[in-house]
Amino acid sequence: MTTQLDIDLLRNFAAIAEAGVMSRAADRVGRTQAALSQQVKRLEIAVQQTLMIRTGRGITLTLQGERLLQHAQKILRTHDEAVAELMGVSLSGNVRFGCPDDYARVFLPPLLQSFSQQHPQVFVEVICAPTPRLLEQLDDQALDIAIVSMPDSPQRDQFLRREPFVWVCAKGSTAYTLDPIQLALSDVDTLDHQAATSRLDKIGRSYRVAYASGSMTGLTAVVRSGQAITVLTQTAVPPDLQVIPLSTGLPKLPSVGITVKTGRSKSSRLLKSFETHIRSVLPTL
Repeated sequence: MTTQLDIDLLRNFAAIAEAGVMSRAADRVGRTQAALSQQVKRLEIAVQQTLMIRTGRGITLTLQGERLLQHAQKILRTHDEAVAELMGVSLSGNVRFGCPDDYARVFLPPLLQSFSQQHPQVFVEVICAPTPRLLEQLDDQALDIAIVSMPDSPQRDQFLRREPFVWVCAKGSTAYTLDPIQLALSDVDTLDHQAATSRLDKIGRSYRVAYASGSMTGLTAVVRSGQAITVLTQTAVPPDLQVIPLSTGLPKLPSVGITVKTGRSKSSRLLKSFETHIRSVLPTL
C-alpha cells in the first residue's frame, strides 16, 4: 500500500520545525500543543520513523525528520504555488523591505520563508538599518515597506507587538561595574541610544559612549569583547550574550512598540499582501 502524506500534516510539521518550540508553532498555526503533538504522531506512523524529539530547549529533528522537512518544504511550495495560480491569486514582482538589524536574526527567517512558500515568484529585497534610516528611505521612496520601532504609548493598538529594552553584556562580564560605564550604542537618534543615555543621566550615573554605530555586528562585537555594555530589545538578545539584572543598579529601561510602515509610493496588490502577511505573522514570532 502506498503511503499518503497529508498536506496539513506536512504544513504543521514544517511549522514546528521552523519555530523550534511547540508552543510558538501552536500560536502560529492556531492549534493547541496537544493537537500538534497528535499530528506529529500521525505523520510518524505514516512514515514509520521518529521525526522529532522534545528537549528542554524545544524541538530537535531526527535525521529522518531533517530529510522529511526538506521534502515537505518542496511539496508545500509547489502545492501553494499551484493553488495560487489556479485561483488567480498568484503574485510576482519585487518588494523593497526594511528591517532594523536587531530584529533581523529573529524575525526575518520565518517571516520571509512563510511568505515565499505562499508566493514563490516574489523577490523580497531586504535592507537592514536603524529605524531612523529606514524612515528616511521610506520618505525617499527607496523602500516600499519596513518594520520600525516607535516610542511606547497608551495607543498600544497601533503596535504589532511591544518589546522591553534591556541592558546586555557578555556572559561573565563585569563591564557594568566600570566607572564611567562604557556603552556601545546605535546612532544618536535611535531609541536605544536615547533610552540608555537619558536613564543614566536621570540617576546621575557616569558613562562614556565607547562605540556608536548603526551596525549591529559592530556593536555586538564590542560587547562580546567584555569592554562595554549595550541596550537591545529583549527578543533581539543573542544567545551568547546575557541580560544584566536591574539588581546591579542599572536603571529600568522603557519598552518600544514595533509596527509596519509603508512608503508614499502607490500601493499595489503585492505590497498589500506583504503588509498583511507581516501583520499576521509578526505578533506570533
